[in-house]
Amino acid sequence: MTLRYARITGWGRYVPARRLTNYDLEQLVDTNDEWITHNTGIRERRIAEPQETAVDMALEASRIALERAQVRPEDLNLIIFATSTPDYFVPAAASLLQDRLGARGVPAFDLTAGCTGSIYAMVTATQFIKTGMYERVLVIGSEKVSPGIDYTDRNTAIMFGDGAGAVVFEASNAPTGILSFELGSDGALWDALYCPGGGGANPFSQKVLDNRENYLRMDGKRVFKFAVKAMTRSIQNVVESSGLPFSEIDFLIPHQSNLRIIEMTTHRLKMDPSKVMVNLDRYGNTSAAAIPIALAEAADQGRIKEGDHIVLAGFGSGMTWGSVVMHWEPTRPAEEQAILVENWPVREALQLQANKMRAAVWSAQVTARTKAQEASMSVMLPFYTWQRKRRKAKEQQAVEDSGEQQG
Repeated sequence: MTLRYARITGWGRYVPARRLTNYDLEQLVDTNDEWITHNTGIRERRIAEPQETAVDMALEASRIALERAQVRPEDLNLIIFATSTPDYFVPAAASLLQDRLGARGVPAFDLTAGCTGSIYAMVTATQFIKTGMYERVLVIGSEKVSPGIDYTDRNTAIMFGDGAGAVVFEASNAPTGILSFELGSDGALWDALYCPGGGGANPFSQKVLDNRENYLRMDGKRVFKFAVKAMTRSIQNVVESSGLPFSEIDFLIPHQSNLRIIEMTTHRLKMDPSKVMVNLDRYGNTSAAAIPIALAEAADQGRIKEGDHIVLAGFGSGMTWGSVVMHWEPTRPAEEQAILVENWPVREALQLQANKMRAAVWSAQVTARTKAQEASMSVMLPFYTWQRKRRKAKEQQAVEDSGEQQG
């Protein structure tokens, strides 16, 4: 018996040229650069042109990834397109991309899991390869979120941008690629982040348009609370199941949605901030494209190196979550030798047990820090709420006093 793995051999990213800055948003909605930067960490986001679609952006990212992997489109065995913003309801965006790539006859399908979609797609690609069904799989995360954003709604207008990222997976006999993963969903939170109109439950109509139900709606507090808890727990679980001690995790690529979520998660994990990828300040939240864009950018910048162990972690509408521990070794060995399970060294088996024990201790420490942080937040939240109300009251009084003086 031999084990198969799925090696990432190519990656690519694409973002539109147009920038929408916080200063631009000041002209559209009641907000300002200081507030947006302080609360989200976002300074600008990229917005696709009206004629530019999710498939257009996916095509650019895919071509870069395939060229880097030195794989021809016709040699692919499968295309998985993660998106919540396809060009059409029917047909699948993956089919349009397959045709434009020239990958004639290659099976292709869309996968929708919100912002977690790219992690779901990477795990799915890995399973197809590990079972021996396919040799080469292209995974894309591409989103044109901007048409679904109400630019009079501060909750969503400041958060989202457009873009695409792609990776190529190829079969390998050497242990590499995704070593462990966790996927999850809590449908009870479905309305924390959703688009109320346009689907089968509430088809497009004049009423939908009049009520602006064709735009994305988000309950920021519920999403924030879910995100921090889900990502922290999921990272704990995948590191433990990988058999690696946390000290051997070299880099973390979290979903790029909100800097405060990333900072709170990494604080609980005791992760060195220099080992955490953050690019949301330039792109905003690009949904399913966020993690593949961040992965490609980290690779291009040399922030992840051959042999590194990295964690990808995300959350999204649904509400969904997902994490993977990945061994990063995109360079194919000159000659790969299959490793027979019965020939695994005894020393490695013993080391695996020791690593699991170390990971369990680390996980218990993270859980303790998480509980302490949540207890602190529950105590401080009423104070922060009081402070905010007091500040607003002062601002309102200042406006009224100014009006009286002018009168």
